[in-house]
Amino acid sequence: MGLSLGFHIIFAIVGMVMPVLMALAHYRWLKTHDEDYLNLTRWWMKGLGIFFATGAVSGTALSFELGLLWPGFMVHAGPIFGMPFSWEGTAFFLEAIFLGLYLYGFNRLKPWTHWWTGVGVGICGMMSGIFVVAANAWMNSPSGFEWKDGQAFNIDPVAAMFNDAWFSQAQHTVITATLAVSCAVLGIHCALLLYRRQKVLNMKAIKVVLPLFLLSAILTPISGDISAKDVAKRQPLKLAAMEAHFETEKGAGLWLGGIPDEEARKVKFGIQIPYLLSLLATNNPMSEIKGLNDFPEDEWPPLLPVHLAFQVMVGIGTLLFLLALFILWRLWKKKDIFENRMILKIFALATPLGVIAIEAGWIVTEVGRQPWIIYGILKTRDSVSPMPGLEYILFFFAGLYLMLSVTVSWLMYRQFQLFMKKDNHV
Repeated sequence: MGLSLGFHIIFAIVGMVMPVLMALAHYRWLKTHDEDYLNLTRWWMKGLGIFFATGAVSGTALSFELGLLWPGFMVHAGPIFGMPFSWEGTAFFLEAIFLGLYLYGFNRLKPWTHWWTGVGVGICGMMSGIFVVAANAWMNSPSGFEWKDGQAFNIDPVAAMFNDAWFSQAQHTVITATLAVSCAVLGIHCALLLYRRQKVLNMKAIKVVLPLFLLSAILTPISGDISAKDVAKRQPLKLAAMEAHFETEKGAGLWLGGIPDEEARKVKFGIQIPYLLSLLATNNPMSEIKGLNDFPEDEWPPLLPVHLAFQVMVGIGTLLFLLALFILWRLWKKKDIFENRMILKIFALATPLGVIAIEAGWIVTEVGRQPWIIYGILKTRDSVSPMPGLEYILFFFAGLYLMLSVTVSWLMYRQFQLFMKKDNHV
C-alpha cells in the first residue's frame, strides 16, 4: 500500500495543479491572442492527459487494494468514511468529463466556453484531492461514531468527513502540491532555456508559473506551522517521533538532522536549537513537550524513517522558501532574473525537490501514525488481510507501476522531443 500511494500521489498532485497552470496560459491566449500561449496551453494539456490517464490506472489499483489488503479496516471504516470517497469518485468523473470536453473542444466550442471547461478540470481536480485527504485525515483523527466492544455505533458520516484534522491536512496538501508542481514545471522550462530552446515560449511559460511558485513557497512555512501545531495537539506521539524527542521537558529543543538511537534513547550527529520545538508546537518557548518515553514502546512508530522524512520535508520547504525570497528580492531590484544562467541552473536542479518533499511528507503522515490504521482505535496488524501469498500481490503491483513509469517516461520524452524540434532562438 505504501508503494502504491507513493506512486499514485505524484499523479494526484499533477492532476490537482496542472489544470490551473493550463487554464492560466489559456486565459492569456484569449486575452492577448498570442500564439505562444496557445502552444504552451496545448503542450501542457498533452502532458496533463498523459498523467491523468496513468493516474486513473494507479488510482483504480488502489481501490482494489483496499479490499484485497485491508478487509478488517473496510468492515469498520467503510460505513463511516465512505462519504468522502464517494464525493472523490464524483469529482474524478466530473474531472474526466471536463477534460474530455477540453481536449477535444478546440475549434468546436466557443472560446470562453472552452476555457471554462478547463477551469472545471482544475476545480474538480482540487476537490478530488481534498476529499481523499479528508478520508485520510479521518484515519488520523477518527470522529463521527461511538466505539464500543470493537464495533462502531451512532455513525455520523458528515462529522467523520469534517473531522478535526481535515482542514490542516487539506490546506497543507493543496499548498505543497501547488509548490511541488509549479517548482517542477518552472525547473523544466529553465532547463530548456539553458539549452537555448524556444526562448520566447519558455520565458512566457515562466511568467505564467512563477507567481504560483512564489505564492505557494511563501505560504508553505505558514501551512506547515498550522499542520505541526495540529499534530502536537492531536498526536503528541507522532510529534515526538518526527523530532526523535525522547524525554518530556519544558523548553524542548528542535533537532536539525541527526540519527535517532532507540537503545540509547538519544539523537546522534544532530544539532539541537534550544526551545524551538516548544515554540513551534505551542507558541510558547517554555511549554512542555511529551517525549517518546512517556508512551508505550509498542506504540512507537518506526523512528528512523519518520525522523529522516520529516527532516527532508522541512529542509526542502525551507530551501524553496529562501529561493522564493531571493527571487522576490531580485524582482524588487528590477533585475532580469532568468537571463542569469546561474539562476536557471538552480531552478533546473530544483525540479524534483517539491515532489521529494511531498513523498517525505506522506511518509511522515502515514508511517508516523503506525501502529494504528485508525488512530487510537484499530491497529494495522488487526486490519491486514490474513490471506497467504500477499508478497505475490506486491510483486504484481510493483511490476504494474514499473510498467506505468516506463510508459509515462517514454511518452513525456516524445513530448519533449517534439517541443524541442520547434527550435526558436528569438
